[in-house]
Amino acid sequence: MNSLSSGQHQPKIKIFSFFAGIGFLDLGFEMAGIEVLYVNEVNSSFLSGYQYSRSKLGLSQPEYGYDCDDATNLLQCQKEERFRDLLTDARKDGSIVGFIAGPPCPDFSVGGKNRGGEGNNGKLTETYIEIICRYQPDLFLFENVKGLWSTAKHRLFYSTMRARLEQSGYLITDSLINALEYGAPQSRERVIAIGFRSELLPMKSSEELGSNFSWDSNKKNSIDRIFSYPWPKTNIFSENSSLTFPVEIPMDLTVQYWFEKNDVTHHPNSHHCFTPRAGLSRFLSVLEGDDSKKSYKRLHRWRYSPTACYGNNEVHLHPYQARRISVAEALAIQSLPPAFELPSTMSLTDMFKSTGNGVPFLAAKGIATTISEFLSVDSKPDLSLTINPNYHSQNSPQEKQLSLLDLAR
Repeated sequence: MNSLSSGQHQPKIKIFSFFAGIGFLDLGFEMAGIEVLYVNEVNSSFLSGYQYSRSKLGLSQPEYGYDCDDATNLLQCQKEERFRDLLTDARKDGSIVGFIAGPPCPDFSVGGKNRGGEGNNGKLTETYIEIICRYQPDLFLFENVKGLWSTAKHRLFYSTMRARLEQSGYLITDSLINALEYGAPQSRERVIAIGFRSELLPMKSSEELGSNFSWDSNKKNSIDRIFSYPWPKTNIFSENSSLTFPVEIPMDLTVQYWFEKNDVTHHPNSHHCFTPRAGLSRFLSVLEGDDSKKSYKRLHRWRYSPTACYGNNEVHLHPYQARRISVAEALAIQSLPPAFELPSTMSLTDMFKSTGNGVPFLAAKGIATTISEFLSVDSKPDLSLTINPNYHSQNSPQEKQLSLLDLAR
């Protein structure tokens, strides 16, 4: 395998983000030292949260700005020329251009609509794949729910999608990750697929890429080890109670650790919380740590959270207060930095929906760092696997566009 010497120019990765939400995935890439140039998000409320949080974090806004539009329109002639100009500009210094996205996923979720690729949200996954095949970035990342693999009909859709990308010139590696492995206090399984233009790498197949791409290199612990700890089950709920920390478990994966780490009581979003008009007696009756039901799951202070999902009437209760969790607490469960905040102009519904939709920050950062290390773009000349020095980042010739339906036949 080729290796860049320490004296050679180390290329940069520059990112175009789609279905960005309020930007947890993007922030992970930014904190891994990768520049986000362009942000697409159709929901103007989510986009305002993205912009506001970046200003509070002291981060620069994307060079090519925000595109508050349906991503499907990038496949229309009137937007194509402008978008290609942006790609050309991004590549003028030899940078590697990447696309990242986690298209809306209820149609693939076991607990969601289960409509698959035929659902309105499922079709957005196909839109993202068509954008990749049309514009030919040097690399891409795709994130979606576990149901895309675990349900037979969704797995067929995914396999067809992957074949489409490979026919378009990409080597692909994928994995089912859990946010806990990266240090987020939340059990959240997601399918991650990462693709590279075949000319970019000194390897010939997706199988060879899979053998060389180290998915575990930035994980803090294996999921088997995490699940082997004697986590507490349930305790009687008592408002504002004290509960001794069980020393046999890792504190930094617990809800209470992150509540304190992010100082959620004094966070600007601490008062953003749904107040029930009725049902307080139900809030008092759920045991601390009882997350066995579809709704009204009470978190345990000395355990990690179940998947942060705040739609479809799913309610997460505070461990030792008779209320639902606040936006500040939800952000902590998503492992966001303490300085990340959302504007009070967003509705509570949009705050919780966008927070629940996001990729946990630490998982995003870990995966972005792994990509950077794999391509040796972080000035580490001792790594053995680097990009092909003969690869020239540019738009590939337009290829015949095959739809997922064509390949399914």
